[in-house]
Amino acid sequence: MSDLVLVDVADHVATVTVNDPDRRNAVTAEISAALRAAIDAAEANTDVHAVVVTGAGKAFCAGADLTALGEAAEEGLRVIYDGFLAVADCTLPTIAAVNGAAVGAGLNLALAADVRIAGPAALFDPRFQKLGIHPGGGATWMLQRGVGPQVARAALLFGKRFDADEAVRYGLALEVADDPVAAAQQLAAGPASAPRDVVIATKASMRATANPGFIDSAQHAIAVDVEITPQARSIESPEFQSRLAAAKKS
Repeated sequence: MSDLVLVDVADHVATVTVNDPDRRNAVTAEISAALRAAIDAAEANTDVHAVVVTGAGKAFCAGADLTALGEAAEEGLRVIYDGFLAVADCTLPTIAAVNGAAVGAGLNLALAADVRIAGPAALFDPRFQKLGIHPGGGATWMLQRGVGPQVARAALLFGKRFDADEAVRYGLALEVADDPVAAAQQLAAGPASAPRDVVIATKASMRATANPGFIDSAQHAIAVDVEITPQARSIESPEFQSRLAAAKKS
């Protein structure tokens, strides 16, 4: 397992930590692959009943690495997506302990979890439009599912960001906790104490009954495919490249 993603298993809960605090846990191809490996390992480990995802240092995840994003076409974007899609597709219950800023792809990582617990410094920030790029990774679907069309449009069309208290008010987070990792681990004690097969079956049933006739992960996959072409085109635009250059200098 890469040192860029740490995994600790205790009391039937795997705590997965994105571990690049100097770069605010920005997603690279290596981090994305390590996240995928960590989630796959948790699912394969019969001692694990639930997963907590968090970030090291002050940030949860500052989004995609700007250099990687600036060079990405559709294939490269799918590489960046893969880590948070692993969380989204996880058969076990997942909790995002959002200790700091969750920006762009970092917001997607938080949205990919079943439940989000916000620390006092949490910030949920789409940032796509500010950078001059189209949302990707299923962000339009995940946000609308999580907070409804109006609040999702406020975020993606009007650039609204959510601090910890606002995240709870709008249903983006379950609660605010001084120690979001500890609170997430405490919440995960529920599935940790239940039969693993029942936990997995219950999550599968909830996916199937959220919109009967459709599995929610299949809907997410459709959203990813809808978004990826306009996102790739926006990344190739001169406007994004100029904003990218400015962001790298800041």
